[in-house]
Amino acid sequence: MSHYSDMFEHMLNSQSRWLMPGPDLDIVISSRVRLARNLRHAVFPHYAGRDMMIDVRRQVFDAALNMDVFKNNWAIALEDVSDLDKQFLIERHLISYEHTNDGDGRGVIISSDEGVSIMVNEEDHIRLQVMLGGFDMENAWLEANALDDAFSQSLDFAFTPDVGFHTACPTNVGTGLRGSVMVHLPALVITKQINKVLQTISKLNFIARGLYGEGTQAMGNFFQISNQASLGYSEEELIDSIKRVIKQVVEQERMARERVLKTGRMMLEDRVLRAYAVAQNARIVSSKEALELLSLVRLGVDLGIITDIDNALINDLFIITQPAHLQKISRRKISSRQRDIKRAKIMREKFSGEKEDNETKS
Repeated sequence: MSHYSDMFEHMLNSQSRWLMPGPDLDIVISSRVRLARNLRHAVFPHYAGRDMMIDVRRQVFDAALNMDVFKNNWAIALEDVSDLDKQFLIERHLISYEHTNDGDGRGVIISSDEGVSIMVNEEDHIRLQVMLGGFDMENAWLEANALDDAFSQSLDFAFTPDVGFHTACPTNVGTGLRGSVMVHLPALVITKQINKVLQTISKLNFIARGLYGEGTQAMGNFFQISNQASLGYSEEELIDSIKRVIKQVVEQERMARERVLKTGRMMLEDRVLRAYAVAQNARIVSSKEALELLSLVRLGVDLGIITDIDNALINDLFIITQPAHLQKISRRKISSRQRDIKRAKIMREKFSGEKEDNETKS
């Protein structure tokens, strides 16, 4: 595995695999399958001491080193990474907020295309996740399952036939599988049907969260929808249930878009094109406003209202306009106001296709 010193530069100059085009890309941004695993003879991270945490990390890193899939990728000890770099990894959905807690022994393994990340000593010893672009739960599961099998060749996972995989949180016991899909639902929000849809999926034992999962609120009309139960179902049953629920959500969003176009096309076009004009010309844009503007611009692209850009550009902007990314691009820490100015400048450049000569200062 490569040292992570060159990792951030690589990420800044490449697009994550999970942002690549995939099925139903107009509504579904990405699909993720996450597996929780723990070593049989080690206590859960929340109760483990420093030496045990470091030993668990060593075992997991060593196991990955012996797997062809992780050749020439990154294995990172998080205590060696700055707070800014940790935030950068959160913004790319490679680690969680909980994973940045203080204490030695936490780590992450990241594939070069960012489609796979292995969080070590987060809530569980291993949180293995595979993320693919669009609505592609089946392939995400197949890839995650193959990685799980490979790790099990050298690691002794805590498992009993009557319970399944043992996990720190009871909701993950059994398969340890959590599937989630990031969806863009602006029409359901505009037509005020979103609460009804979210209440319906909650009755099916699913939950909707914000862009960064647990503990975050939905912004820019983006939601992460995931299963809540793991025990009592097979992995295939869980994947099938996630696919059925997301298909219903996608259908509801498409119907809402059709209704909006039929009953209020002029108003929608005005709203979308105003957002596009602001994004093309603004000098100061906050994180929250950027998400709202990009959400409307993306809807305009999906509905054919805006035809001179594509979703790949918008996906790129969703990532690089976040606070840590702006600072990595600037090669230094910058204030909140400076970030708002930098964010607006990047949006103008991306939408015009031209680099501006003068850097705005504050």
